[in-house]
Amino acid sequence: MVIVITGVTRGLGRALAEEFIAAGHTVVGAGRSGEGVMDLRFSHGAPQDFSVVDVTQMPKVELWAERVLGMHGPPDFLINNAALMNNPAPLWQVPVAEFDKLMAVNVGGVANVVRAFVPAMVKRGQGVIVNVSSGWGRSVSSGVAPYCASKWAIEGLTKALAEELPAGMAAVPLNPGVIDTDMLRQCWSAEAAKYPKAEVWAKAAAPFILGLGPKQNGQSVTVGAFEG
Repeated sequence: MVIVITGVTRGLGRALAEEFIAAGHTVVGAGRSGEGVMDLRFSHGAPQDFSVVDVTQMPKVELWAERVLGMHGPPDFLINNAALMNNPAPLWQVPVAEFDKLMAVNVGGVANVVRAFVPAMVKRGQGVIVNVSSGWGRSVSSGVAPYCASKWAIEGLTKALAEELPAGMAAVPLNPGVIDTDMLRQCWSAEAAKYPKAEVWAKAAAPFILGLGPKQNGQSVTVGAFEG
């Protein structure tokens, strides 16, 4: 299968990519880190395919998608994983620029990638879009209002998208659970170490994601073992 993943250079995205590749799938990934993309390229040759892409820039996303679709065809799975976390603070103390950048990546970036890839998937009549949500897309916590807002938006966006897709396709908001990543450490510091590493998570999450399909269209799902 061909699996497109954004935010592929670290955390959950990198861990998923490694698991999918080990299972024999073709991973096409994008990330903001040039160093991270080069590391993936050196680690995994063709048919694996990694590019530096800013998902907030629609022209760049369109160019990336055009090349990917030409080389690999429509993906079987499109995983929108790229996201930012705000520095924990009351909402009124979060700088405008920080809030706007988070929304541009976490919500706008998902919409851009959907615009670029989903028409080809719809034309083929198959494929699953997995938009990575959060427990904070279904609940809230102080200090992370911008992140909560973005993930609640992902839940709604994905469920509406699910109603727009033809039969045989699916759009699914996925709560990965509580995982020890740089993003969690940004919120919880050393407390994050109590939770499983991304590499451990991916061993359960990768097959779970590949099991998603039309029956889960529009359903909020969670990688159960990591619900926290």
